[in-house]
Amino acid sequence: MQSLVSPELRARVRGAALPVALAFGRLGLTPNALTMIGFGISVLAAIAAGRNAWVLAALLVIIGGVFDLFDGALARATNKASRLGAFLDSVSDRAGEAVVYLGMVVAAETAGFRAGTYLAAGAMAASFMVSYVRAKSESLGFTPGSGMANVGVAPREVRLVIVTIGLLATGAMGGIIAPVTVYGTVSEWWAGRPALAGSLGLVVILATITTIQRIVHVIRQTPPELSKPSTPVSPGDVHP
Repeated sequence: MQSLVSPELRARVRGAALPVALAFGRLGLTPNALTMIGFGISVLAAIAAGRNAWVLAALLVIIGGVFDLFDGALARATNKASRLGAFLDSVSDRAGEAVVYLGMVVAAETAGFRAGTYLAAGAMAASFMVSYVRAKSESLGFTPGSGMANVGVAPREVRLVIVTIGLLATGAMGGIIAPVTVYGTVSEWWAGRPALAGSLGLVVILATITTIQRIVHVIRQTPPELSKPSTPVSPGDVHP
């Protein structure tokens, strides 16, 4: 199954980001500088989430996600695209996504919301697997270019939308800090807790499905003669 974000939509979004990216370039910012700023915004979002400022965290996630478009757009428009820039962009994307989940882990653990802690950690792990499958398959020569980005129901863009909606709903419903007593029993599912748990659970499910879809895609697209390694395989890649 293809991604919920079509290649055509990606192209339109990149086109819309170009004027803003060029404006940043006129201010003297380089593509790599924009990459680092985008990561810094993700760190601020994580801090906001960790301090239970859910709506602010959601807004920062949105800003960070939009800002991530500018570095690539500026690099292409100014002919400054490079392998180093692509590397830094990819690494900062993974780190930025991870740090937001860590902020949720801190918030949930501080509030004693153990289910939220587990789900945030699970969402981070599942999201990492989506990215790892793509990186590993492309490094071994499968699905070259950006083809793998179009495989699976929940690439990074979709996950960011789900997380943002979850953060907004959590804030709108009062957060996760104070549990209440229901019929004499202390309930963990107070106010914004169902919203946070639901969004994180959805990320876990969809990211896991996406990982499986990408693995199946590689298997189905691999002729028998390409299933054998053409380069030496490291000991860590050999499984009995």
